[in-house]
Amino acid sequence: MPDRTDEANLLIVDDLPENLLALEALLKAPGIRVHQAESAEQALELLLRHEFALAILDVQMPGMDGFQLAELMRGTERTKQIPIVFVSAAGRELNYAFKGYESGAVDFMQKPLDTHAVRSKVSVFVDLYRNRKRMARQLEALEQSRREQEVLLDELRSTKAELEDAVRMRDDFMSIVSHELKTPLNTLILEVQLRKMQLGRNNLAAFSEERLRHMVDKDERQVQSLIRLIDDMLDVSRIRTGKLSIRPTPVDLCKLTANVVENFAPQMEASGCALLFQRPEPVIGVWDEFRIEQVLANLLTNAMRYGAGKPVHVALGQQGEQAWIEVQDHGIGISRKSLERIFCQFERAEGSESSAGLGLGLFIAEQIVKAHGGRIEVESEEGQGALFRVLLPVRPEA
Repeated sequence: MPDRTDEANLLIVDDLPENLLALEALLKAPGIRVHQAESAEQALELLLRHEFALAILDVQMPGMDGFQLAELMRGTERTKQIPIVFVSAAGRELNYAFKGYESGAVDFMQKPLDTHAVRSKVSVFVDLYRNRKRMARQLEALEQSRREQEVLLDELRSTKAELEDAVRMRDDFMSIVSHELKTPLNTLILEVQLRKMQLGRNNLAAFSEERLRHMVDKDERQVQSLIRLIDDMLDVSRIRTGKLSIRPTPVDLCKLTANVVENFAPQMEASGCALLFQRPEPVIGVWDEFRIEQVLANLLTNAMRYGAGKPVHVALGQQGEQAWIEVQDHGIGISRKSLERIFCQFERAEGSESSAGLGLGLFIAEQIVKAHGGRIEVESEEGQGALFRVLLPVRPEA
């Protein structure tokens, strides 16, 4: 039995019901559905509702005859490709066959109809229709396959680009890490070698109390630099795996900021930056004290690196249910292009390649603030410094 998708509709048009019944009985077959019309008007209604493999039109009908119907069909986009076969009981002397072909018919049959000839001709047109439909489905399937392959190819291109970016980021990261780790390590190694040389010469005078204090402070700064780099890398790993711990407790943001500013003051002074902070009234909220200190330390470190030796201002306050902290420097500023990516991993502002750091500070700071339900805003222009604003809900949602 033919597939449902291969079912063919046939249209037969005749003003005599007995002729329609006889022709339908002649054409009935599995996979063929015959539609009857007793006038050209009924035929047009059927043509609007169905797709036909063949139309068999009686020539002589009251009102619109078969030739006029054929001309209408040929002039309509939806029906102009339907094969038309004319049938007529009129004599050959009327030259209907010639007129039928002029109207766009593919065949002309004389009544009484030859049963075998009718079935044979209809079978040919039905097979052509089915083959055309199968070919259309195959072409559609091929086009669909082509579209899917295009989508897959685009995805592969995108994945390839992402992999290349990941490899490039990994290589850049390893290069930066090796450089950043070597800097404090080389200083420590050099200091150890100098002390070893002095001890080898039994020059104990080189280790006065003041000198020893200076050595210990310097060693501590280098060790803290190493610890900071390692902590940053560990935090990035925690963020990626969703394991960054946040332990909120009631905190006075004013006192927390004052402590961080006090701890940073010697470093700022050594780099030539004056650190300015006017302590306001207490701002109490529920935050992870250690993590907020980390955010503020990262912003101050950023301001110190790119502040060009100019004053750095720290301010904070509360507006409604939201607390805010601002860190403003007056250094090299950030280009519009860099503003779009400074919170990405391993990114540093243009013109800052010679500055220390892995390019993780702002990324980690933003992730910590987001984990508290807040956000970080930045305002900057090249050569005009930068203002970083941390906005934190006083009582973040659980």
